[in-house]
Amino acid sequence: MQPATRSESELRIDLAAGYRYADQNGWADLIFNHITVRSTNNPAHLLIKPHALMFAEVTASSLLTVTFDGAPVGSHEAINAAALTIHTAVLVARPEINAVMHIHSKPGLAISARAGGLRCLTQESMMFFNRLAYHDFEGLAHDLDERGRLARDLGSHKAMILRNHGLLTCGRTVQEAVLQMRDLVIAAEAQLTIEATGAAVTEPSPRVCEHTARQFEAAYDRNQWMPQWTAVKRSLDRTDASYKD
Repeated sequence: MQPATRSESELRIDLAAGYRYADQNGWADLIFNHITVRSTNNPAHLLIKPHALMFAEVTASSLLTVTFDGAPVGSHEAINAAALTIHTAVLVARPEINAVMHIHSKPGLAISARAGGLRCLTQESMMFFNRLAYHDFEGLAHDLDERGRLARDLGSHKAMILRNHGLLTCGRTVQEAVLQMRDLVIAAEAQLTIEATGAAVTEPSPRVCEHTARQFEAAYDRNQWMPQWTAVKRSLDRTDASYKD
């Protein structure tokens, strides 16, 4: 469940902030893609944006509450069927996970089609050393039967490349899922840029990559990402604080 200190209203504001931050970074795909979070009021419910809204239009009050089967709790606005399949696959299988993010950023799409996937060429990519899952493309994720295979492929990881599709991250909080996505997008973009030069590359040893990954994990375990999230919200407040509405 969500930490007891997080109220539903605080959770809504953080989730709306995640959507706006994603839009600010150019990760939006018209009305598609989602960030979801497990409700503090009921761990078998999740918060999600209405299907018709773009990321830039999401506010705390516009978020919908639905069951893991997609039944509305309150508002009857439509949600995206693929979102229900992908996000509940994680939330049902991983009770320690509360937030899931899935996007179709251009670097993510490109790396998802690359046969070798992500390489550990930068500090950000080393966060995912031996901690990144892959799921083969099965078509549009409208079949709830795919949830079992998504959960199986994700395993105990917090990041996954959906081949020929995009990126997925998850975490104990919205903040963790969003900030991990930031690093995954940066890692993908940096790799594509490096490989496009055609020059020889320097790849750190597996020992160094594992050490770095553990350092990142320790930082997340100590909530050292919180100053980053506070900075994200300050930036949003300076430009458009309507996400809190």
